[in-house]
Amino acid sequence: MAAKLRRALITGAAGFIGSHLTEKLLAERPGYDWHVTGVDNFDPWYDPAVKRANISGWPADRFQLIEADITDPTALRTHLTGEYDVVVHLAAKAGVRPSIQDPAAYEEVNAQGTRNVLDLARERGIGQVVFASSSSVYGIHPDAPWREDETALRPISPYACTKASGELMGHVYSHLYGIRFMAMRFFNVYGPRQRPDSAVHKFARLILEGEPVPIYGDGTSRRDYVYVGDIAAGVRAAMDYCETPFEAINLGSGRETSVTEMISGLEQVLQKKARIEWHQEQPGDVPTTSGDMAKARRLLGHESRTELLDGLRQFASWIRT
Repeated sequence: MAAKLRRALITGAAGFIGSHLTEKLLAERPGYDWHVTGVDNFDPWYDPAVKRANISGWPADRFQLIEADITDPTALRTHLTGEYDVVVHLAAKAGVRPSIQDPAAYEEVNAQGTRNVLDLARERGIGQVVFASSSSVYGIHPDAPWREDETALRPISPYACTKASGELMGHVYSHLYGIRFMAMRFFNVYGPRQRPDSAVHKFARLILEGEPVPIYGDGTSRRDYVYVGDIAAGVRAAMDYCETPFEAINLGSGRETSVTEMISGLEQVLQKKARIEWHQEQPGDVPTTSGDMAKARRLLGHESRTELLDGLRQFASWIRT
């Protein structure tokens, strides 16, 4: 029996998480035979050639790249003329600290851009949108591990605020237009193809180059580091969810690791000692990210399985190539 054809529209498809998800879909046989339309504007936040390399070699009959910006609704309507079963909206300006310096740019891309994607889904009758939200929407929250039914979100950076705004806009479109909206609250994602400004990637390069590794605060801040392959699996499960019209779901490992413990893991897999440089805490940073992953297990049957050291080994193998 022939595989069932499904069509996905993925914004940010050439980026870190988007390229892993697209690869996962294109490899998914038998059962489904995916056609993926990827949207990316190749933002020069880091070298666009890196993102182009992420998507090289994919089959032209099953992957189509559209170079467009989600802040341009006319471009989206003009170029996205196919039929799509599901939208996975990953395109965004990332980073807490840069958002403090330029909140207007984050508002334009992350909030208005999300509204443009939702308008496209509404106009084209696309019934399922999976949205890349962030654990940063919780802010500094005393009730850890954080649960999705906690209504008092307390974002403390413009980036976090735009992600909370995207969730709320998704709830509005779900209520008004019947679009199923899945807000996936990613924790600290790492792995091959990670953005060079992200902590794991940045620290690894500094260690390999023998340069000092900056730690802001006393090194005891804790993060839920989750491997990108586990994130792609969780998003894939959300693409099939069809029970309720709106959900916010944590996607993390369910384990907390201090910054110094993460650096120790990098030292182990890179087989090189880090030179630590201590700095004051930065505004917008939270002391802990800690999430309850029970809802992902219950609704999606998803659980992250990659141990930190195993994930760091895969990352180290990639960064040395």
